[in-house]
Amino acid sequence: MKKSIFLVIVLILYGFSAQAAELKIGYVDLNKALNESNKGESAVKLLEEMVKAKQTFINGKEEEIKKLDTEIAKQTSILTQDALKGKHEKREKLMRDYQRMVKDSQEEIQKKRTEFMEAIIKDLRKTVVNIGEKEGYSIIFEKIASGILYIPEEVDLTDELIKLFNNKSKKD
Repeated sequence: MKKSIFLVIVLILYGFSAQAAELKIGYVDLNKALNESNKGESAVKLLEEMVKAKQTFINGKEEEIKKLDTEIAKQTSILTQDALKGKHEKREKLMRDYQRMVKDSQEEIQKKRTEFMEAIIKDLRKTVVNIGEKEGYSIIFEKIASGILYIPEEVDLTDELIKLFNNKSKKD
């Protein structure tokens, strides 16, 4: 009886090892693909241009506040209390507008960044599925999200993903 149970266990293990040999496993680093793909690089450039445009406008408001600060400092001794109070109120309003503008700009840029990245990641995932189907992979992991601690470089499909994604993007 013990021999037959042992024989069944050996056959089961042999079956699993034979099945495992048929598995084709790979992984991709979507973060690397996102940053090194043509679409990813274009998105980064667009975001940088957007930041520069907003920064120019914000710098203008900052200069306006500094100019008012200088004006207040020079005129403190000659202005009446009411006039001085009016200047301080104007400065506070400018400061609130400035802070709101900075916050709104940061939120808008973050929203755009998220939109760009989600769209590109969605397309990258479709390309990963195409690679998996075309090349007969059983499993393709995402390097970071799957928590892979070690895997040989030979199963890294990231460069192939970037190449196929860039070619596909040129056609679109």
